[in-house]
Amino acid sequence: MKKSLALIFIIPFSLYAESLSQLVELSKNNKMIESSQRNLESVEKGYDSLKAGYLPQVSISADYQETNKETSSVPDNRSTVQGTVSYVLYDGGKKYDLFDSYEAQIRSSSENLTNQKNEIVLQVINYYYNYLTYEAQKESKQKEIEQLNAEYKRLKRFLDVGSATEDEVQKIISNIESAQVELHELELNIQTIIHNLEYVVGKSVTIEDGSQIKDYESKEVKLRADLRALEHDLEAQLATAKSQRSDYLPTLTISDSYSSNDLNYKTAALSGNSSDYEQNIAAVNLNWKIFDFGSANKSYESEYKKYLALKSQYEYEKNKASVDLKLALKAYEIGKLKIKSAKAGLKAANSAYESIKAKFQNGLVDNVSYLEALSEKYDAKSTLDAALNELEIDKANIIYYSGENLEEFVK
Repeated sequence: MKKSLALIFIIPFSLYAESLSQLVELSKNNKMIESSQRNLESVEKGYDSLKAGYLPQVSISADYQETNKETSSVPDNRSTVQGTVSYVLYDGGKKYDLFDSYEAQIRSSSENLTNQKNEIVLQVINYYYNYLTYEAQKESKQKEIEQLNAEYKRLKRFLDVGSATEDEVQKIISNIESAQVELHELELNIQTIIHNLEYVVGKSVTIEDGSQIKDYESKEVKLRADLRALEHDLEAQLATAKSQRSDYLPTLTISDSYSSNDLNYKTAALSGNSSDYEQNIAAVNLNWKIFDFGSANKSYESEYKKYLALKSQYEYEKNKASVDLKLALKAYEIGKLKIKSAKAGLKAANSAYESIKAKFQNGLVDNVSYLEALSEKYDAKSTLDAALNELEIDKANIIYYSGENLEEFVK
């Protein structure tokens, strides 16, 4: 029973390793995504507030007055209750410009949220495959250290009988220490990736290998989400600039006010001159600013300059994205050549290892030669693993720069 309980606590650590798709799913809880989502909601609420502000406005007010000297026109005290309904019929078109601006801002925030998710997926993919590469390099380095230690023991025996020099032994010791430092650096790189992944996904993780990125053949290059967001930013800024010109046009408002007045006189003689009354006033108001020393025009020019600046940024980012995609495609082609070369290297290393292994088993070579061949075999395997992992990252870069949803290509 105790043995079974022990297995219950041990087994889960091996069962709960995350694949790449699981890591991507966990990354959806990232705080940066949450921040972008809140920003989108904020803009949507701002738009709702703006639209509500252009609906008919209803207000009520109450007033109480008391005087120290009553007259025929001023009672001892009076109270008034008033209700008003008002509506802006026309504001020079500013309303629709502001509506256009907010709608573009919402589309921009939505695209920024999409891009935020895509960037985090790309980040997770880089962490995942770099982790696998470092693990392969770590295994190779451990075999190298094993081989160096065997060489040290061999030379130490020769040194003891005078068949080797001290400097030969010291050189091996130096190589062992150097390899140990490199091994520690690899372990640090592995731990750094693990901690970075924990920061991205919000929990402790262990990594399971075997995940891949689907092959992608682009027939039509799409704009990345961040570039689409910039396009909408351009629309929003242009609409904002146009809204400044509405200050040159008239604003037309209609309103209707109803009031009830209660007049209270202390002096009976005076109260006969006036009585309580109700009143309804309908009004049309026209307001037209005909001169403002160029203030409205300067506001328009200021906002339009921002539009031009944003347009230049958009054109720069769009050209950069095109170059980035070309470089990603080139890197992918080079990556395939690296894999071909690494496979050939591994085939040669395996062949040499099998030959030396047979000689070692028959006593024709010592264990140092055998371990050296084994180390070279692991080096070749590590090189191939690194090339394969790099190619997966190259595929992910192509998909990202092509404007696709990267999560859909993780398997």
